[in-house]
Formats: sequence, structure tokens, C-alpha cells
Amino acid sequence: MIKVFEEKGFTLIEVLIGLIILAIGVLAVAGMQITSITGTSFSKNMTQASVIAQDRLEFLKGLPLNDEKLDTGTYNDPPDIGIFKRGYQATRNANPNYVTIIYTVSWLEKGVTHTVSFRTIKGR
Repeated sequence: MIKVFEEKGFTLIEVLIGLIILAIGVLAVAGMQITSITGTSFSKNMTQASVIAQDRLEFLKGLPLNDEKLDTGTYNDPPDIGIFKRGYQATRNANPNYVTIIYTVSWLEKGVTHTVSFRTIKGR
């Protein structure tokens, strides 16, 4: 009587297929990580631009209504802060008791210009 032993374990093909499946999974996670880093960078810049715009808009709202900085026109607000370029537009309307202010912060990220604008009306 010949006794046949069953071999236990994995063949080389099974191991290679398992490694390929694992590699595909790792590459998918790496792709998601890159997307996450890009989104985080954009969110950080958007938050900083919003804070800068809100701060300067509050400064302009605190000026007296007859201040020359609130005369009708477009103004650059130098110096630039890091990657951010700043400016605002003031418009005196027919009613001299108020002025419309639009404050804009822009920056260049990966060849695309992004902007954040806030608008307010300052009155007496």
C-alpha cells in the first residue's frame, strides 16, 4: 500500500497573485493620500485668505465715512502677504451716507488663480 502525502502550503503563483492584489490596494491608498494632501493645502490657503479679507474689511469699516481710503476707486493693499495679493474696491453711491466695499484676496496655486471676496456696506 502506497501512502500519498498531501502537501500543505501555497504555490508560487498563489503568493504572486496575493502580492499583486496587495500592491493594487497600497497604490489606491497612496492615491487617496495625495488627494488628501492637495485638499488640505487648498483649505489652508482658503482659510488664510478669508481671515486676511475679513480682518482688512473690518479695518476699513472702522474708518470714518469721509476717509479718503473710502473714496470711489480700486485700491491695492500692499504689501502682499506671502502668496496672497490683496485689494479692495470702494463705491460711493448716490446717497452720501454709505459706501460699498468689496475686499478681494487672490493667490496662485498649481497654475490656477483663486480668489476670496467679501462685500459690505458702511453707513453712518
